[in-house]
Amino acid sequence: MNIRIGQGFDVHAFGDGDHVVLGGVRIAHDRGVLAHSDGDVVIHALCDAMLGALALGDIGQHFPPSDPQWKGADSRAFLRRCNELIGERGWRVGNADVTVVCERPKVGPHAPAMRGLLAGDLGIDIDAVSIKATTSEKLGFTGRGEGIAAQAVVLLVGR
Repeated sequence: MNIRIGQGFDVHAFGDGDHVVLGGVRIAHDRGVLAHSDGDVVIHALCDAMLGALALGDIGQHFPPSDPQWKGADSRAFLRRCNELIGERGWRVGNADVTVVCERPKVGPHAPAMRGLLAGDLGIDIDAVSIKATTSEKLGFTGRGEGIAAQAVVLLVGR
Protein backbone atom coordinates (compact mmCIF):
# COMPACT_ATOMS: atom_id res chain seq x y z
CA MET A 1 0.00 0.00 0.00
CA ASN A 2 1.27 3.46 -0.91
CA ILE A 3 0.88 5.84 2.05
CA ARG A 4 2.15 9.20 3.23
CA ILE A 5 1.85 10.82 6.65
CA GLY A 6 1.71 14.56 7.24
CA GLN A 7 1.48 16.72 10.33
CA GLY A 8 0.36 20.30 10.72
CA PHE A 9 0.20 22.93 13.43
CA ASP A 10 -1.53 26.29 13.61
CA VAL A 11 -2.02 28.99 16.22
CA HIS A 12 -3.93 32.25 16.42
CA ALA A 13 -4.00 34.89 19.11
CA PHE A 14 -7.33 35.92 20.57
CA GLY A 15 -8.60 39.41 19.83
CA ASP A 16 -11.85 41.27 19.70
CA GLY A 17 -14.91 39.32 18.68
CA ASP A 18 -17.75 37.15 19.86
CA HIS A 19 -16.94 33.77 18.29
CA VAL A 20 -14.27 31.45 16.95
CA VAL A 21 -14.51 29.08 14.01
CA LEU A 22 -13.18 25.57 14.59
CA GLY A 23 -13.49 22.79 12.06
CA GLY A 24 -15.94 24.94 10.12
CA VAL A 25 -18.23 25.38 13.14
CA ARG A 26 -18.95 28.87 14.51
CA ILE A 27 -18.67 28.72 18.31
CA ALA A 28 -19.82 31.55 20.55
CA HIS A 29 -16.93 32.86 22.63
CA ASP A 30 -16.06 36.08 24.44
CA ARG A 31 -13.11 36.60 22.07
CA GLY A 32 -12.41 36.26 18.37
CA VAL A 33 -9.10 35.43 16.70
CA LEU A 34 -6.62 37.66 14.96
CA ALA A 35 -6.34 36.28 11.44
CA HIS A 36 -6.48 37.24 7.78
CA SER A 37 -9.05 34.53 7.02
CA ASP A 38 -11.59 33.17 9.52
CA GLY A 39 -8.68 31.89 11.65
CA ASP A 40 -9.88 28.29 11.83
CA VAL A 41 -6.87 26.62 13.49
CA VAL A 42 -8.36 23.14 13.01
CA ILE A 43 -8.62 23.47 9.24
CA HIS A 44 -5.33 25.35 8.90
CA ALA A 45 -3.46 22.59 10.75
CA LEU A 46 -5.26 19.95 8.68
CA CYS A 47 -4.37 21.70 5.41
CA ASP A 48 -0.72 21.92 6.44
CA ALA A 49 -0.72 18.21 7.28
CA MET A 50 -2.21 17.31 3.88
CA LEU A 51 0.18 19.56 1.98
CA GLY A 52 3.16 18.43 4.02
CA ALA A 53 2.50 14.75 3.35
CA LEU A 54 3.13 15.39 -0.34
CA ALA A 55 5.86 18.04 0.12
CA LEU A 56 3.60 20.70 -1.39
CA GLY A 57 4.61 23.48 0.98
CA ASP A 58 2.28 25.01 3.51
CA ILE A 59 -1.04 26.80 3.68
CA GLY A 60 0.63 30.22 3.53
CA GLN A 61 2.16 29.40 0.15
CA HIS A 62 -1.18 28.37 -1.34
CA PHE A 63 -3.37 31.00 0.39
CA PRO A 64 -1.02 33.86 1.31
CA PRO A 65 -2.26 36.40 3.85
CA SER A 66 -0.80 39.11 1.59
CA ASP A 67 -3.47 38.25 -1.03
CA PRO A 68 -6.64 40.28 -0.43
CA GLN A 69 -8.85 37.54 -1.91
CA TRP A 70 -8.34 35.50 1.28
CA LYS A 71 -9.37 38.35 3.64
CA GLY A 72 -12.08 36.89 5.90
CA ALA A 73 -12.18 33.70 3.80
CA ASP A 74 -14.01 30.59 4.96
CA SER A 75 -11.22 28.09 5.65
CA ARG A 76 -13.39 25.25 4.39
CA ALA A 77 -12.57 26.55 0.89
CA PHE A 78 -8.88 26.02 1.74
CA LEU A 79 -9.59 22.47 2.86
CA ARG A 80 -11.57 21.61 -0.27
CA ARG A 81 -8.78 23.04 -2.46
CA CYS A 82 -6.10 21.09 -0.59
CA ASN A 83 -8.21 17.97 -1.05
CA GLU A 84 -8.35 18.69 -4.80
CA LEU A 85 -4.57 19.16 -4.91
CA ILE A 86 -3.87 15.80 -3.31
CA GLY A 87 -6.54 14.14 -5.47
CA GLU A 88 -4.94 15.52 -8.64
CA ARG A 89 -1.77 13.72 -7.59
CA GLY A 90 -3.52 10.38 -7.02
CA TRP A 91 -3.97 10.56 -3.24
CA ARG A 92 -6.88 10.67 -0.80
CA VAL A 93 -7.16 11.18 2.94
CA GLY A 94 -7.32 7.83 4.74
CA ASN A 95 -7.87 9.42 8.15
CA ALA A 96 -7.31 12.67 10.01
CA ASP A 97 -6.65 13.22 13.71
CA VAL A 98 -6.80 16.76 15.13
CA THR A 99 -6.10 18.02 18.65
CA VAL A 100 -7.22 21.50 19.69
CA VAL A 101 -5.28 23.14 22.54
CA CYS A 102 -7.12 25.80 24.54
CA GLU A 103 -8.58 26.51 27.94
CA ARG A 104 -11.75 27.88 26.37
CA PRO A 105 -14.02 27.56 24.46
CA LYS A 106 -15.05 24.01 25.22
CA VAL A 107 -14.52 21.97 22.07
CA GLY A 108 -16.09 18.62 23.00
CA PRO A 109 -19.74 19.60 22.51
CA HIS A 110 -18.92 20.81 18.97
CA ALA A 111 -16.67 17.91 17.91
CA PRO A 112 -19.43 15.84 16.22
CA ALA A 113 -20.44 18.79 14.03
CA MET A 114 -16.79 19.48 13.16
CA ARG A 115 -16.21 15.84 12.26
CA GLY A 116 -19.24 15.86 9.98
CA LEU A 117 -18.22 19.01 8.11
CA LEU A 118 -14.61 17.92 7.71
CA ALA A 119 -15.57 14.42 6.56
CA GLY A 120 -17.98 15.90 4.02
CA ASP A 121 -15.39 18.33 2.65
CA LEU A 122 -12.80 15.56 2.40
CA GLY A 123 -15.21 13.00 0.93
CA ILE A 124 -14.44 10.43 3.64
CA ASP A 125 -16.46 8.64 6.31
CA ILE A 126 -17.00 10.48 9.58
CA ASP A 127 -15.31 7.64 11.48
CA ALA A 128 -12.07 8.57 9.68
CA VAL A 129 -12.02 12.04 11.31
CA SER A 130 -11.07 12.55 14.95
CA ILE A 131 -11.38 15.83 16.85
CA LYS A 132 -9.95 15.96 20.35
CA ALA A 133 -9.26 18.78 22.75
CA THR A 134 -6.92 19.38 25.62
CA THR A 135 -5.86 22.24 27.82
CA SER A 136 -2.28 23.19 28.53
CA GLU A 137 -2.94 23.12 32.28
CA LYS A 138 -2.87 26.94 32.37
CA LEU A 139 0.72 26.97 31.02
CA GLY A 140 1.93 29.04 28.09
CA PHE A 141 -0.08 31.33 25.81
CA THR A 142 -3.00 28.89 25.51
CA GLY A 143 -3.07 28.39 29.26
CA ARG A 144 -3.19 32.12 29.86
CA GLY A 145 -6.10 32.40 27.41
CA GLU A 146 -4.09 34.45 24.93
CA GLY A 147 -4.78 32.21 21.95
CA ILE A 148 -5.71 28.84 20.55
CA ALA A 149 -3.72 26.13 18.74
CA ALA A 150 -4.35 22.92 16.84
CA GLN A 151 -2.23 20.02 15.71
CA ALA A 152 -3.24 17.62 12.94
CA VAL A 153 -1.95 14.35 11.56
CA VAL A 154 -3.22 12.81 8.34
CA LEU A 155 -2.64 9.57 6.54
CA LEU A 156 -2.79 9.85 2.77
CA VAL A 157 -3.44 6.74 0.72
CA GLY A 158 -2.40 6.40 -2.90
CA ARG A 159 -5.20 5.51 -5.27
